[in-house]
Amino acid sequence: MTHRLDDIIALFDGLFMPDYRTRLVRGDDEPLYLPAQGDGDHHRVIFARGFYASALHEISHWCIAGARRRQLEDYGYWYLPDGRDAQQQRAFEDAEVAPQALELLLAEACGHSFNVSVDNLGEVEVDRDAFRQRVEARAARYREEGLPARAAALVTALTAYYHQGYALEEAIELGLTYAPLPV
Repeated sequence: MTHRLDDIIALFDGLFMPDYRTRLVRGDDEPLYLPAQGDGDHHRVIFARGFYASALHEISHWCIAGARRRQLEDYGYWYLPDGRDAQQQRAFEDAEVAPQALELLLAEACGHSFNVSVDNLGEVEVDRDAFRQRVEARAARYREEGLPARAAALVTALTAYYHQGYALEEAIELGLTYAPLPV
């Protein structure tokens, strides 16, 4: 299965540009969310280095962020780069369980591989397996209890496009009719 960035961008933009004024954008080294700066502007979910997995990850953060957070750069979250101490790593993992669980479900919907990211190359020992288990448990909870509306619409469109042979436009239409998308 081919995973072209243009396809995920078209699906995301087709679903969310009309009502949310939000586009998925290829970026450079670091991902970033930038809210619109004015009425004619649009919000940007910027993923790193043209990586498909980065696009899925950044989309998952956007699908979880509420209306207030979507008005803040990077949703107002803190981020510490590599080299976090044990306490900072625990806080990072706590904040990442839900987005990475959603990323797992997005990856499944488009038949793309998924690996948890502990995102720390420092000297702190990280229990990757324990974190993976937490992510998988949260994904199971999403399956049982349901996805946030925007995530559900995107999973529907991704599944239609990648697994059911729908054209991009048809997959977008199916995603848009799946559930009402509250702004």
